[in-house]
Amino acid sequence: MLTLDRETTSAPSYSILNSSIKETFTAIDRFEWQAVDEILQMREQQLYREASYKTFEQYCQAELSAWGGYRRINQLLGAKKVKDTADELGEHIKNERQARSLLRLVKEPEKLKAAVAIALEENPSPSESDFAAAANKVVPRVPCEKTTEPMVPKIEEPVVGEIEEPIVPKTNAVTVTSPSHHRHGESGTIEADPPNYWQQIVTFADGSRELINNADLDASSVPYSTERTYPAEYAEAIAQLKQQHQQELERLEQELRIGLQTEATQAAQQQVTEQLTALQNLFGQQKEENIQLQQRLFELEGLRQLELENQRLQRRIQQLERAVEEPPANRRDKKGERFKEQENTFPPSPLPFTPEFIDLRSLALEPPLENAQECLRLMGIALGNLASAMNNTQALQAAALILGSEPTPSAIAYRMEQLQFVPQAVSEIRQVLRTPGCRWIDFWSVAQQYEVIKSDYWAELSTEETQLIAALEEAATEPHTDELVTQKAQVITNFEEVSTEPPTDEPTTHQTEVTTLIEEASTEPPSIGFGSIVAYADPYYTLYNARGEVVEDLGEEVIVAWDHWKDQGKKTSRYFKNELRFWQGKNN
Repeated sequence: MLTLDRETTSAPSYSILNSSIKETFTAIDRFEWQAVDEILQMREQQLYREASYKTFEQYCQAELSAWGGYRRINQLLGAKKVKDTADELGEHIKNERQARSLLRLVKEPEKLKAAVAIALEENPSPSESDFAAAANKVVPRVPCEKTTEPMVPKIEEPVVGEIEEPIVPKTNAVTVTSPSHHRHGESGTIEADPPNYWQQIVTFADGSRELINNADLDASSVPYSTERTYPAEYAEAIAQLKQQHQQELERLEQELRIGLQTEATQAAQQQVTEQLTALQNLFGQQKEENIQLQQRLFELEGLRQLELENQRLQRRIQQLERAVEEPPANRRDKKGERFKEQENTFPPSPLPFTPEFIDLRSLALEPPLENAQECLRLMGIALGNLASAMNNTQALQAAALILGSEPTPSAIAYRMEQLQFVPQAVSEIRQVLRTPGCRWIDFWSVAQQYEVIKSDYWAELSTEETQLIAALEEAATEPHTDELVTQKAQVITNFEEVSTEPPTDEPTTHQTEVTTLIEEASTEPPSIGFGSIVAYADPYYTLYNARGEVVEDLGEEVIVAWDHWKDQGKKTSRYFKNELRFWQGKNN
């Protein structure tokens, strides 16, 4: 039976393995110097900014933290500086660990070269300890002298708020236990006071001194707490500062809230203002549209009136045609019946004739026989409508001049609307004036409704009517005697009789008498003066019926001697004339 022998591998020889190890470490040292050159290029050309790193330290901490970070890079850069400073002797420095002990001599190149030469004399392939010993020979380290204070008996006093100083550990030997530290596993001694409460200055066997965090050292060698403590008064001050800070934050938050509310209020006010402005603009547009619609309605009303007039004329033409066809006797009988019917239906009116239509051709030939003011007003209204229809500025100005308004469509439309009430106002005022026993208050209750168009309806009233209105006003506002009141009442009665008579071209005797009575009634009543018998004008005064005589006239004031003061020391007193009246007896 054939069998295969198991393949066996021979163990590597010592020489081969030793050579391989040395070559590997040599390659590691070579690649380390190559990495240092690349790091220098990265720092000097600031290529790290392309990756959005602001500083070289930030780049090292972010990208090279697995190889010691910024601290390890600084050590490599220091070794590179030592090697470059030693010139040709720098070739014997193989790695950063050998250059670490020579870093303190880099500022003195001659001493650095001497230290390297001494290390080469003692050992052609010097190690880290050889370089450290040579550096100590060239520049010996001066140990820190510890001053011993005299023994002074300790005075026990209450300690209040003392700041705890960093304490040097009791044991000087420490060991680096942090795996991430480049000195992991190495031991050293603490020969100086720590700069703060979380770090120690450790001196290693090669003579280098490094500042190492307490967290990176073994806990047994650092027996004190790594947390900072504060005295009692400091703790109170810190608590007070925290409280003030909290209050400041609350105040700022409240101010921010108030500011936001103010901004919201201002925004709301601005929005409301914009809405009001928009509503005002909309109201203006609607008002203009209403004016245009009103003008359009006026135009339509004019067209309707024209259509009605056309229909009336057509009916009249038909009647005339039928009348022509009928015999003359029948026409006379129907004409008499029609006149009687008109007399029964439309009684004679004393009001002047108000034209509904204006014949422009007849006005061009001769002036109107009556009511020219009404004709002029109707012509102004017609010009306003023509100006609106034709968009003619000259016609608009002419209409404004006739109607007495501004030359704008809206003003003319408003004026036309006012003038439409003139006939109604004249009719109502004349109806009041014809009422028996008419008083000023009766006239004013009607006239105040048409106060805006007073000048228009006043021009339509006759002279007798305006004089009667003036007499009524004087009777209501000025003191009069009984005879004057009776006389004005007679004038009103006579005017009523005149108003019922048919109008004629020439004034009648009765009208002349009425005019004379109005003029006599309009004369001023006698005023209070020297020698007048007077009484108090206030009807609610206790001595309303007291009798007195004016003994001196001072213009607006008079001095009165009262009858009931004859037996008293004071006999006269001074009064304004409007405080007195003519004495009419006790029964008045």
